[in-house]
Amino acid sequence: MYIPSSNAENDPGIIFDFIEAHSLGALVTTGADGLFATHLPLLVDRTRGPHGTLQGHIARANPHHRMADSESEALVIFTGPDAYITPAWYPAKAEHGKVVPTWNYVAVHAHGTLRFIQDPAFPHAHLQALTTRHEAGRDQEWSVSDAPAEFIAGLERAIVGVEITITRLEGKWKMSQNRSAADIDGVVRGLADSGDEVQQRVAEIVEARRPAR
Repeated sequence: MYIPSSNAENDPGIIFDFIEAHSLGALVTTGADGLFATHLPLLVDRTRGPHGTLQGHIARANPHHRMADSESEALVIFTGPDAYITPAWYPAKAEHGKVVPTWNYVAVHAHGTLRFIQDPAFPHAHLQALTTRHEAGRDQEWSVSDAPAEFIAGLERAIVGVEITITRLEGKWKMSQNRSAADIDGVVRGLADSGDEVQQRVAEIVEARRPAR
């Protein structure tokens, strides 16, 4: 992905934190039939492989596991808060008018080697880990064991494990870093005053990513 130096995030810890907070990824591969993508929740293991490992699952009915060869190259795309940025927020608009709209966003690309896991023992352990991760902190945490064992066993037979050994991570935080301090002030103020929770979150990131002048 195209990443200007002012937008680049190279710290693996920060990138992994982002993936864990925005864990629905788009798995993209190419094969004889061209590009194919599947959206799936993924767990991160920071300790496995040279750059970490992602694990997930897809439906056995999904042709993706037949279209992409094991050990093939894969790309997983994660995205986070984003917002339209109007030039009306820039003081530069009143000064010279040479401004245009843009979009602020966060994106992470994880490149890696794909493997589909057919081991029947994988789904149960993976689903338990996935559920534990996302049920944590709820008033009434649901557990895999809350459902009938034969029902869960049937669901597990209907999925295929997915594992991506990460070979390269790219992080892009495009958050108005190329604008003047005054224009950044205007963006933060405009987003924060919008009343929209996502835009307010973007305002926080723009402030946190403000370049040192």
